[in-house]
Amino acid sequence: MFLYTENFDEQKEKAMEGLRKALEEDKVDHDIIPLLEKINALQNYFTTSSCSGRISVMEMPHFGDKVNSVWLGKWHREVRLEEVLEAVGKHRSGQLWFLVRSPILHVGARTLEDAVRLLNLAIGLGFKYSNIKSVSHKKLVVEIRSTERMDVPLGENGELWVDEAYIEKIVNLANAQVRRFKGKLKRLEEEIEKLQED
Repeated sequence: MFLYTENFDEQKEKAMEGLRKALEEDKVDHDIIPLLEKINALQNYFTTSSCSGRISVMEMPHFGDKVNSVWLGKWHREVRLEEVLEAVGKHRSGQLWFLVRSPILHVGARTLEDAVRLLNLAIGLGFKYSNIKSVSHKKLVVEIRSTERMDVPLGENGELWVDEAYIEKIVNLANAQVRRFKGKLKRLEEEIEKLQED
């Protein structure tokens, strides 16, 4: 037996403790909670982290510097142009980016067979970038990820490179991506119980 299988129940309990704390502190995206509950109710799976996908406006010293970046606006839903313009208006220094990130879930699996079953389900539902993220003695983790993503530079050091009409166009594109990935999450929520052991 692989060590991650032997350690599964202990790791699941630790993860559930962390999730309970995150829920109490309101650190879990609300619209993904029903899916997390369904996954965690399955005997052979547990969630370790999740994000239901988001649109954001971010100020960063240079692209890729997440540590020193500042969110000027962040939404786990469709967004209105006015909200984005308000966030853009806060920009003062560094690079200004408009970003879309698809949902991401990390799910511990009891066995490699369980991991592959989840992976196949996720890919079949459109989460094409899903993969087995890690295999260690502690746990076996499946990453569920979709393809929706936008990285749009808007300006730098207080100067906007684009006009409002352009921002409106990218907001519309972003909202279409959000609708798409929220639909995938809903389908995953509906289908996940297929992984329950008979």
